[in-house]
Amino acid sequence: MSITLRHYQSPEDYWRIDDFLIRHYQPGNRDGNWIEPAWEYMHGHSFLDAASLGKIGIWEEDGEIVAVAHYEWHLGEAFFQLHPAYRHLQQEMLDYAEANLFGISRKDGRKYLCAYVNDNDPPFLELVKSRGYEIEPEDARPLAEFIIPQPFPPIELPPGFRLTSLAEECDWGKVNRVLWRGFDHEGEPPDDAEELDSRRKMFETPKARLDLKIAAQAPDGEFAAFCGMFYEPAHRFAYVEPVATDPSYRRMGLAKAAVLEGIRRCAALGATVAYVGSDLEFYLSFGFKVRYTSQCWVKTLEVN
Repeated sequence: MSITLRHYQSPEDYWRIDDFLIRHYQPGNRDGNWIEPAWEYMHGHSFLDAASLGKIGIWEEDGEIVAVAHYEWHLGEAFFQLHPAYRHLQQEMLDYAEANLFGISRKDGRKYLCAYVNDNDPPFLELVKSRGYEIEPEDARPLAEFIIPQPFPPIELPPGFRLTSLAEECDWGKVNRVLWRGFDHEGEPPDDAEELDSRRKMFETPKARLDLKIAAQAPDGEFAAFCGMFYEPAHRFAYVEPVATDPSYRRMGLAKAAVLEGIRRCAALGATVAYVGSDLEFYLSFGFKVRYTSQCWVKTLEVN
């Protein structure tokens, strides 16, 4: 059978790509594809341009997905997921991304594309370089891995603080506030129904477990730090996303405690490793190690 290309159709292709990422995962994420929770988190995020999902490209053979080219939040970025036996499709996938996933620069109105290519994939790197792409280091996407220790070490908290989860106290206003302030937005967050519903959608994704969404709770009951955590049972790994600490409570070890508690709970379910899309010293300091970096390679597709 020949390989066919078609556009994404929601919602059925959400689940087919979800299954594709799980089936082709290799230990240590050696496959180089997105891990499944990243795909899940993408679809719950308020930044997602859901209206453009139909531009995602899917390659199939004998009815089975063998490759996917997609964006994350918005057009202008391209990520490439591949069955290990179909890497010869990379050039075709890049062609597709340039024709379908391009963005429009607000600066000069020209088309552009940021193609994300793993730094441990020399053939694909050579391809983007040969096509005139230039690296944009500030937009790189590292993936770091944490080997979960056994037994799990004690988790320390300052006096008066406690660890809880959204299964115990599901207060979207508290979640919204710690994320708003934790990502350095000024003032108090909007608390209208639409804003709170967008937070709920981030954490009530199809496979979400609210007992893995961990908060470090301050003595006054507010959430001082928060860690979203996903567990992928087929391959027994955890995924950290997102993490934030209210500026009033930084440098107290609260985010670290929340992350470790989430990992500890995943370990109790069977996880042996955890991943995070970051190379911040915060994660490296307690045992995460970068496996590879998905580099952003940018090209202007129209020349004035």
